[in-house]
Amino acid sequence: MNTMRGVAVFPCNVMRLRRHCSSIHHHHHHSNSNNNNGRIRKSRVVVRNSSKLDDDAEADVIVIGSGIGGLSCAALLARYEQNVVVLESHDVAGGAAHSFDVKGYKFDSGPSLFSGLQSRGPQANPLAQVLDALGESVPCATYDSWMVYVPEADFLSRIGPTEFLKDLQNHAGPEAVQEWQKLLDAIRPLSTAAMALPPLSIRGDFGVVYTAAARYAPSLFNTFLQMGPQAALRSTQLLSPFSQILDSLELKHPFIRNWIDLLSFLLAGVKSDSILSAEMVYMFAEWYKPGGCLEYPLDGSAGIIDALVRGLEKFGGRISLQSHVEKIVVENDRAVGVKLRSGQFIRAKKAVVSNASMWDTLKLLPEEIVQKSESDRINTTRQCESFMHLHLGFDAEGIRDDLGIHHIVVNDWERGVDADQNVVLISVPSVLTPNLAPSGKHVLHAYLPGTEPFELWEGLDRRSAEYRNLKAQRSEIMWRAVERAVGEGFSREKCEVKLVGSPLTHQRFLRRNRGTYGPAVKAGKDTFPGHSTTIPQLYCCGDSTFPGIGVPAVAASGAIVANSLVSVSQHSQLLDAIGI
Repeated sequence: MNTMRGVAVFPCNVMRLRRHCSSIHHHHHHSNSNNNNGRIRKSRVVVRNSSKLDDDAEADVIVIGSGIGGLSCAALLARYEQNVVVLESHDVAGGAAHSFDVKGYKFDSGPSLFSGLQSRGPQANPLAQVLDALGESVPCATYDSWMVYVPEADFLSRIGPTEFLKDLQNHAGPEAVQEWQKLLDAIRPLSTAAMALPPLSIRGDFGVVYTAAARYAPSLFNTFLQMGPQAALRSTQLLSPFSQILDSLELKHPFIRNWIDLLSFLLAGVKSDSILSAEMVYMFAEWYKPGGCLEYPLDGSAGIIDALVRGLEKFGGRISLQSHVEKIVVENDRAVGVKLRSGQFIRAKKAVVSNASMWDTLKLLPEEIVQKSESDRINTTRQCESFMHLHLGFDAEGIRDDLGIHHIVVNDWERGVDADQNVVLISVPSVLTPNLAPSGKHVLHAYLPGTEPFELWEGLDRRSAEYRNLKAQRSEIMWRAVERAVGEGFSREKCEVKLVGSPLTHQRFLRRNRGTYGPAVKAGKDTFPGHSTTIPQLYCCGDSTFPGIGVPAVAASGAIVANSLVSVSQHSQLLDAIGI
């Protein structure tokens, strides 16, 4: 794919890819509880074909892990008529996006802020394009605002171009309004360029010239002509940090810079000086356009996983749960299959695709096979921090009727949005989709998003008093944020379910190295690795690969790997079928 780096079109595909669409938050697990609230029952994803695999099992392609990236890859491969099997260690599909059930409360373990799931066509977000290719959809409730608690004020922030200007006028003043308007005006033409190359047209070989360049070159060329020289010049910054665009526009208002850092951090776990401009341009195009809205799947994040599993099975793909891959088997320097913890070997005729993180994939490989330069690169890649989670179930009686689904609390701008114990995200999906909780109850998920240091927890015994005390201490900031957001009528004591999740919980249930949110890759300095590896027939998808962290990005990574494993003509037929 780097062969296209010099072509004017290349910046466009990146932003297309990392589109924020769906989740802002992407990485969690089951929380383990201090108090015995009943056994955790897992999500409703029903996997019909998860019976034990045959002793002499083989497939064209084996996918390790059923996160959104792995399922997107596997389901598209099944749609391409490949014999594909997904192997999932957990007893429920979904990876960081799985759901679980405690006493009738259905909790999301990860993503909570979504948009673009209903979009279709060339400018749709990547996950929506994958679902379209599978003939599946995810029913959603829509809404247009989220509650913000920042040092300046508490206010209801509305999605859309004009509504947010009113918030700015009230809480930050006329200069902030002028700067925001200047930013929106500069971003509009950039978003046209960003959306000119659909991510599903990308593949990891020279075939990209046919599937992407030839197919979209005329519209790309017209886009650049219409943009005019200044905007076209700025679009070359789409692969640079977003802060460069802010600086070139001379945006200096502290509230504007803080707000953009916050949006950037929610999106990718880094501030505006490290996020790809492309990614932010996407989010702005999605959120601040006329009629823009946010979406929440009626079945929570499990609704997305259900749709991908349905698509996989509809086209003959298989998924096997509780199938823990112990190692990737390499013969004659090629990946030829996997060995399960049970001792069973499963052969892959064409490829093995790992949806595990780069650090976890490395552990699956024989040491002598991996080049030292490669293992060094992986082991020295900086990681985002981990999470704290608070999952609550409580009675809706006495709670205000106008409680919104999303709340964000920023305690201190000075410390930075990436500081620990500073920013809390809260999602109360039962206000939109009551079926996620027992009748007359609310389900709530609060979390510290990728800011909790793993070092504080490393090596602790999860049964020890020290661990329990640290959980109580480090979760207090979330409890206070919840009390502030939910307001009168809420009490900790009355919660029927209280689950506190630590980075150790995160690491354990998601099999995430050090419980991390993913690689902390800085735009302009580093790039996310591609999808092929130094070992023939071994590919990677998910948030350790291009285009990076977040639901839309991992769906795109899975699609790129699937496209790369089939012929150009099969790929082109798929693009024709979904009208892009």
